[in-house]
Amino acid sequence: MKKNLGGADRSIRILLAAVFAYLYFSGIITGTWGLVLVILGGVFVLTSLISFCPLYAVFGVNTCPTKEV
Repeated sequence: MKKNLGGADRSIRILLAAVFAYLYFSGIITGTWGLVLVILGGVFVLTSLISFCPLYAVFGVNTCPTKEV
């Protein structure tokens, strides 16, 4: 897997995951929508940790800074 997530993108995903977790565990959003947010937050954390997003790969998006040789 080639990395395709940059630092800013990873930080935003972690922040969104934290917000989703807060909304769910504080009881602000419950039920099906709450579970969807928790699962989406988990995916955001996982993709941030491995610096790879499968959807970005499918659509050819790359936010990782390139190194000039």
